[in-house]
Amino acid sequence: MALYGLAYDPEYPVLCFDERPCFLIGDLIDPLAMQSGQVRKEHYAYEKNGSCALLAVIEPLTGFRLAQVHSQRTKKEYALFCQAIAAEFPNAKKIRLVQDNLNTHDTSAFYENLPADEAKALADRFEFYFTPKSASWLNMIEIEFSALSRQCLDRRIPTLDQLKREVLALVNERKEKKIKITWQFSLQSARSKLNSHYVKVQSGNSKFKVQTDNAKLESQLDDGQVRENKEHQET
Repeated sequence: MALYGLAYDPEYPVLCFDERPCFLIGDLIDPLAMQSGQVRKEHYAYEKNGSCALLAVIEPLTGFRLAQVHSQRTKKEYALFCQAIAAEFPNAKKIRLVQDNLNTHDTSAFYENLPADEAKALADRFEFYFTPKSASWLNMIEIEFSALSRQCLDRRIPTLDQLKREVLALVNERKEKKIKITWQFSLQSARSKLNSHYVKVQSGNSKFKVQTDNAKLESQLDDGQVRENKEHQET
């Protein structure tokens, strides 16, 4: 959250990266085309044509996007994608990349697929920030994946070529429109709303808990009642 709160700096761009599987599903029976007054209809039977991997990155503050579709997800694809990211930011001193802790997401992927000098040069371009376990929702690329799922990947796409063509067209459209993401979950919000977890680490973190409006009102009423009773006793 502290990283997301920083002002935009083109020399230190903040990017959010992840990958997701996409399943290639075809129809066994041709669907009925959409007609006037009737929606398109498809048969429940389908065939599985394998799967592929969508790798994507977004710069939330500018709306920049980049995506690739591969037949598999290995360290090789990760290294290739990081090369593509670095090429898009030639003047950046460090590319701050938010990602999860997947076993392929580290610089070993560079050294296993590139000559040592190229791997070192690529590794020096990046500064990795890993989301905590079971907290991928902190990565803003998940918001982009949600949009892609609703607008493209929520239907049957039978081949790798068709999926690549359609999803990359949508990514480029959103890139051209410079659709940005305004992150609302601040560091203070985390310390307050997730306070029970902070307290488990250090009891002093209870000071960050923010009371709800109702709790504050009840507390104020209780304090007022105590003062009123005290004043009554003194008189």
